[in-house]
Amino acid sequence: MSLYTLSRDDCFGLVHPMVDVHVLGINALEQLLSECGFKSVTADASACAAFGDPADPANTGSIRQWIAANKITVLGFSYRLDPVDGAAVFAELLALLKRLRLLAPQGGPIRAIYFAGLPRACDIVSAKHPEVTAVFRGDETAAETLARFGISSSLLPSSIAGVSYDEDRLAFGRDIVRRADYFKVMPTPKREYQAFGTGNDTLVARVRYHLERGLSPLMRAHVGPYSPDRTEAVRTFLEWTRTLAETGFLDVLSIGTSQLSQSRFGEDWGDSPDGGGVPLNTREEFALVWQTARPLLVRCYAGTRNLAALARMYEETINIAWHALSLWWFCRIDGRGPNTVYDNLGEHLDTLKYIASSGKPFEPNVPHHFAFRGADDVTYVVSAVLAARLAKHMGVRHLVLQNMLNTPKYTWGVQDLAKSRAMLTLVRELQDQRFSVFLQPRGGLDYFSPDIEKAKAQLAAVTALMDDIEPHSPASPPIIHVVSYSEASHLADPAVVNESIQITRHALEEYRKLRRRGLIDDMSQDRDVLQRTNALISEARTVLQTIETTVPEPYSVDGLYRIFSEGYLPVPYLWECKEEFRKATLWQTRMIQGGVRIVDKDGIPVSAGERMQRLARN
Repeated sequence: MSLYTLSRDDCFGLVHPMVDVHVLGINALEQLLSECGFKSVTADASACAAFGDPADPANTGSIRQWIAANKITVLGFSYRLDPVDGAAVFAELLALLKRLRLLAPQGGPIRAIYFAGLPRACDIVSAKHPEVTAVFRGDETAAETLARFGISSSLLPSSIAGVSYDEDRLAFGRDIVRRADYFKVMPTPKREYQAFGTGNDTLVARVRYHLERGLSPLMRAHVGPYSPDRTEAVRTFLEWTRTLAETGFLDVLSIGTSQLSQSRFGEDWGDSPDGGGVPLNTREEFALVWQTARPLLVRCYAGTRNLAALARMYEETINIAWHALSLWWFCRIDGRGPNTVYDNLGEHLDTLKYIASSGKPFEPNVPHHFAFRGADDVTYVVSAVLAARLAKHMGVRHLVLQNMLNTPKYTWGVQDLAKSRAMLTLVRELQDQRFSVFLQPRGGLDYFSPDIEKAKAQLAAVTALMDDIEPHSPASPPIIHVVSYSEASHLADPAVVNESIQITRHALEEYRKLRRRGLIDDMSQDRDVLQRTNALISEARTVLQTIETTVPEPYSVDGLYRIFSEGYLPVPYLWECKEEFRKATLWQTRMIQGGVRIVDKDGIPVSAGERMQRLARN
């Protein structure tokens, strides 16, 4: 493979098979190239169908005509499904291009060709096709993407200055990993307060203890080994729990239960297939986790049915540190449970009543589920605020505000800061003597690279991003959900979890040192972030005000269902229940300057005010 430097007369053709709906990356690339002044054309449905089966002679004419009609000189082919199938289809396409003599060495128009796919597919393509200019594994930053296209960072327009912020943080992360000083980080010393590690210990007490003594944020990590042998899986999990408790880096053990644990707890599972995670199935097993985890705080996933009963069981067995619910999600709409969305909301509100009576905090696992399905950034913020207002309405006293950064992973850091600050501003307006908010940021679910060293650098980089949300507050964030660096490669065992915590804590400390010395930009005063934040707050207020004035009893089961079904929370990539929530799927979104916006059929952004007016008319 050899680098090809784009020229201003190049036209980039972006194609993918019809069977592959993972188009957000293509949309982001199209916008990025446009902002850099380069032309690109994304294939329409008929062209994608042809490119998806290049071996069929019936598609030869369509492929040749599309390339000629659009004057394509650089071709990008994306296939994010099965890696073997992707490499095979690409090989057929490359063979066709050669037969048609469309490559530049043959006198044809195609000067460069790129492949984007899963890592295994990229390995196959790189090994078999040296004429390919470069491959993209999906973990590249915007700056890395442009560099691979031969676009110098000096050519970047000021409108995409956010790219340099991401690259600077990644360079910081690489330096953290290269120096490896994070291995010197030791467990946070704790002069145990009276209830420490007992049944009377609480998240609120832990946070207060750390803040009063200037200690690092509480470190939460998700752990859940899987084995086809249920007994072996539970045994391994208890061993891992004991190790994590003894080594002392972790503060909060988040039990990653299996799908059957969540959907059929206490039943005879027989030969039923199970997903990943630890398959706990008895009260006694949960109680044993609690005993083994001393003095860690412990929490667990909610179930997908009988939620209130499970919440009570968690209270009685693991003294759950805080509860988490996803409201519209983890039911038929995403294939995770048997409930309809309406019934799911009913169970969730009943469970919230119990959570409020327990006095325990509540974590809404809500906004990132909308983002997973193509929602815009305003919807991300609005859904979080709706969940927070619901919690307070139901009598919950403490809210753990989870904020999944890098979602989608093409999001620029400056937009993540804006989303975070907008969400915090609106949710903190609810704070009073009876309602408090604890920010808990985390890295994105699909942000991390399968390349372990790069993933470690990304972990340090996203830690810096977390600290830039409120860069002059040593108390923020009070809790960090540490996503282990092996997320994209393999399950994190205790050694990986502990090292990930060491990287996180060291990166946080080093980044704050650089800020105190004036060696990094003060993101609290960044004009772009301030403008984006103010715009998001304004747009979110418009949507929230419209909801609360047009939807009867919005914080009831009927109200929450109607908010979704009437299209106030757009999800253009929804897979299940599409007909039931047709109005929510009609809106289109695209990446624009590192953020996700709602757009019309011509790709022009639609304001929240205009969208609310359309909803009112319909």
